[in-house]
Amino acid sequence: MSNKVLVTGGQGQLGTELTIVLQEKGFKTHSLGHQKLDITDLDQVHQVFGEIKPDVVCHTAAYTAVDQAETDRDGAFLVNAIGTRNVAIASEEIGAKLVYVSTDYVFNGEKKGAYSEFDFPSPLGVYGQSKYAGEQFVHDFHSKFFIARTSWVYGQYGGNFVKTMLKLAETHEQLKVVNDQRGCPTYTKDLAEKIIELFQTDKYGVYHLSNSGSCTWHEFAKAIFDIKGIDIKVDPCTTEEFPRPAKRPKNSEFEHMALRLNGFEDIKDWRSALESYFKDVSKKDDQKHIN
Repeated sequence: MSNKVLVTGGQGQLGTELTIVLQEKGFKTHSLGHQKLDITDLDQVHQVFGEIKPDVVCHTAAYTAVDQAETDRDGAFLVNAIGTRNVAIASEEIGAKLVYVSTDYVFNGEKKGAYSEFDFPSPLGVYGQSKYAGEQFVHDFHSKFFIARTSWVYGQYGGNFVKTMLKLAETHEQLKVVNDQRGCPTYTKDLAEKIIELFQTDKYGVYHLSNSGSCTWHEFAKAIFDIKGIDIKVDPCTTEEFPRPAKRPKNSEFEHMALRLNGFEDIKDWRSALESYFKDVSKKDDQKHIN
């Protein structure tokens, strides 16, 4: 059993959730935020990994400001490419398995239908390019890795689309949401569970990990308000109506082919995951009131 796990980016949206789920499952977990571990400093990464000697490294630390990356190319590549190289080298040296969390942005979105792990990446913007460069370094410098590509992530910790929509609904009676980008919303809890299931095997390789099924941002928004019983008008619009510095893939729907071929169960569909998320949030709120 891989019982000692180091999580990079431990304060982030996924890192926080992963840490909690690992601890609940009885793993000895070292969750390191940027203050405790600067992944861009190879000497520091060597030192910290050497002291902790984890069995598994879950590398969730990343530069995720997609639009900012367009003008801060060096910053994005320093963290997502060089930082990932450092983590890969140090993990390999101590014999730890490595899970690198990557993104749907490695694809250009031109494909009709879902992307499998065997489709060739061709990222549109700097963020996707830097994350893909990180994947390459993992291939180059590590022998026991899982590259876990995910998409449209939301959860209880950190900012995300679900929280943004609910906040906007407090002050708006009508919203416009993009309806020509399709992808797979992913609940951090389901993602964390599947990552943990993966690293307890030797079935290394690239995996697409998202909730099953797909939708547009507009359909996602409608589902959020529908489940929450919020009466608000949500109009579809095009990407062109909301110009952003970084290009987004029009289609980043995932096929979970590697899970299937390796005999893993699929991840539950995105809509029931969204319902679970709201249940988890209200459970947490109830506990707050009790305490």
